Amino acid sequence: MRWRKSHDAPMEDEDPYWKSFVDIMSALLVLFILASVVLILQLMEKSADFDQQVEQLKKAETVRQQILDEAVEKLRQRGIKVEVSENHTVLRIPNELLGFDTGAFEIQPRYQQTALEIGEVINQVISRDDRVNYLDTIFIEGHTDNRPFPGFMGKGNWGLSTFRAISLWQFWSNEMPEAERLNRLSNQDGEPLFSVSGYAETRPVSKQQDGEEDYRLNRRIDIRFTIRRPQSADYEAVKTLLGNSGQ
Repeated sequence: MRWRKSHDAPMEDEDPYWKSFVDIMSALLVLFILASVVLILQLMEKSADFDQQVEQLKKAETVRQQILDEAVEKLRQRGIKVEVSENHTVLRIPNELLGFDTGAFEIQPRYQQTALEIGEVINQVISRDDRVNYLDTIFIEGHTDNRPFPGFMGKGNWGLSTFRAISLWQFWSNEMPEAERLNRLSNQDGEPLFSVSGYAETRPVSKQQDGEEDYRLNRRIDIRFTIRRPQSADYEAVKTLLGNSGQ
């Protein structure tokens, strides 16, 4: 019995180097997919944060407008006519409500009841719901007409306007009921919500000051409402997001 020798060569094993290369490429593909998923999730999270910041800013602007509109209406119902600036950020208290004479900063007795009611209404409209959380600072701003004033140890109209703001603030702090006093309020950073400042004649309502009527318009107190805005770090995050999305 003869054994027949086969001429067919035995099948060699697959090249181990090729197999290793395929495994490496498969692993890299998996890593690439995972990295892409992580990046997409991060971009989605940043986009959601950005959208939330925008919505918060819109809400704050709406709250400020509601505060001003309600203050004007409540004071009108009491027979007190105040004004709102064109950009809807300032409650303007004209001079006839506080009675500042030329060179004077004290609130005279016959105007004190009106001043008190203005403070009461401001407290009511900003203390409702969670409105304080949307506010950063409320500035009590004093203003003068453009006639030179030599007083206040050479500080002139700058000192006069500042003292007008201080005078109203101190009156509110002393005369309003303790539970309603505005100095009890703080913003979300724990800082006092109210501040005072003076602008002398630099921000006139009537730029042409030719007579007593023009002078009277510029002797006033403005209550300026500023809202919370994103911090610089938030803007940088948005900038980075937009930069990455363009790559």
